[in-house]
Amino acid sequence: MSSTIKIFNNSNKKYIARKKIQDILKKILEDANITNASINLIFTDNDSIHDLNYRYLNHDYATDVLSFCLEEDPLEGEIYVCVSVALENATEYQTTCKNELARYSIHGLLHLLGYDDKTDEEKKIMHEKEDFYLNYMKELENNDRKNS
Repeated sequence: MSSTIKIFNNSNKKYIARKKIQDILKKILEDANITNASINLIFTDNDSIHDLNYRYLNHDYATDVLSFCLEEDPLEGEIYVCVSVALENATEYQTTCKNELARYSIHGLLHLLGYDDKTDEEKKIMHEKEDFYLNYMKELENNDRKNS
């Protein structure tokens, strides 16, 4: 059995590095020894993520990423990533929108795998894992450039 990661773009941003993000998420699942997962990754806008955040978590604001575990075994979940927040934060953190979208996608999957970020130590662990997989994405891109 193999894991499936479906990506939906419900935002008005035309280009999202779907294949790269999908490859990273598959690598994370492989590293976690999960061979049978079904993940939907949805890129969305401020209004939609604000609505989800309010409806399910009672938070009255837009956020960067939300994860919903629908089933634990086999793993089934949905990750919602806000493209508008990624664009804003990319400017603030002096990175690319692609990098922020990948970071939020990774972050969302880590939550589905049981990682949390409530304490400083948990945040540190998640951030280190995010950085590890973002570097993996950069290595893939560098290899693609060398091979073309």
